Amino acid sequence: MAKQISEGRKGAYYAGMVLMGIGGLMFLSVFITGAMNFGNFDNFESDARSSMFRAIGGMVLLFIGGAVRGIGAAGLAGSGVVLDPEKARSELEPYSRMAGGMIKDAIDESDIKLGSEPEKVIMIKCRECGKLNKEDSKFCQECGKEL
Repeated sequence: MAKQISEGRKGAYYAGMVLMGIGGLMFLSVFITGAMNFGNFDNFESDARSSMFRAIGGMVLLFIGGAVRGIGAAGLAGSGVVLDPEKARSELEPYSRMAGGMIKDAIDESDIKLGSEPEKVIMIKCRECGKLNKEDSKFCQECGKEL
């Protein structure tokens, strides 16, 4: 299984981020120019057409950039573009390994001892009914008789 992410996938990931950044700026520019030209109706038709193309173009770039970034992060099989479970498993292995490392770190920080011997519990059996009661019980939890 692959231990590292290939340079091609890294390039696709960063290219997708750049496309998303450009798309976001294009989309936000519509609101900025609208606020700057508020109340100015000179060339209204051409300004509205330009704003529409920037808004739609920005959304398209956001969508395409997100898809390219996702494919770059998970690979073709890992993102579901190619249906090959074995290849998907190998492409997603760095993320699976990372998630396992994060879980191990959390367990280590919480002082949980996995696989350790359980603490011994002493129980007292009632002579009347046979119910097992906690060690510090004075009366049976089942029948109420004194232990």
